[in-house]
Amino acid sequence: MPIQRDLHTPDPGSLMLRGFLWAGLSVSIFSGWFVVTRFSVTRILTVWDLTALRYGIGAILLAPVLLRGLPPRAWRNGFGFALLWGAPFAILVALGVQMTSAARAASVTPTLMPVFAGLLGWVLLHQRPGTIRLVGYAAIVAGLGGLVLTANGGQAAPSLLGLGLLALAAAMWASYTLLLRRSGLSAIQSAALICFWSAVIFLPVYLVLGISRLGQAPTAEIAVQGFYQGVLMSSVALISFNRGVALLGSSAAAAMIALVPVAASLLAILFLGEIPAVAEGISIAIIVAGVLLAARPARS
Repeated sequence: MPIQRDLHTPDPGSLMLRGFLWAGLSVSIFSGWFVVTRFSVTRILTVWDLTALRYGIGAILLAPVLLRGLPPRAWRNGFGFALLWGAPFAILVALGVQMTSAARAASVTPTLMPVFAGLLGWVLLHQRPGTIRLVGYAAIVAGLGGLVLTANGGQAAPSLLGLGLLALAAAMWASYTLLLRRSGLSAIQSAALICFWSAVIFLPVYLVLGISRLGQAPTAEIAVQGFYQGVLMSSVALISFNRGVALLGSSAAAAMIALVPVAASLLAILFLGEIPAVAEGISIAIIVAGVLLAARPARS
């Protein structure tokens, strides 16, 4: 007698596809974020301005989620998430972008994040990655090394401090992905709490120190940054990435983010006419192979 599938049980293939779609949306937004951030931090607006726009607008947009009422534990978890993937993370990445370049930043933080996620899960949670995932992590690291060495080869060597800040941000991001799935928070609840706590922590300091340069920037630039940082990054990207983690698992969703440097390279080709060198193309292909291996769902 054939086994009947419960109509209320989600199809694993459908869940995986939805997870990849959500993660793919976040990859698209993250890819453009490095370019948009680099554009402003090398001109008038500062790292602090972009952080204020990102979490100030995000906190307002997502405030209705918090008004529904959350248990005290959720608020505590949200505070921890804000420290790992809120204002401190955004500041570290923006400083790293300012000290290196958009291409190198997009090659370091998103690419190292799944490696840190896999290693932290192994050490702290005793979730040993399978051999295939370990090979994928090794390929990601190898591709990262190739991209860092070959990107913008005509320029000076990247700042070691900048690369260190980007690597630290990757470790914080990885820690967040491991904790999120165990928190019981929904994707939008986590995003709302991150924006709320980041705004509470950062905005008073920003205002008291008087470090704003928003009054000196063109209105169009502020509008673009406000939409990208405050709407796409603080809301859409956070929610889509959280949904990817919930559907794929922390390690697989983290590995998907390693496609950001690949997507960023494609955006550069389409909009900037920057054709990657042969060595860069090889590095990108290695990263793609590593992502495909590392993103394989773990067996139950």
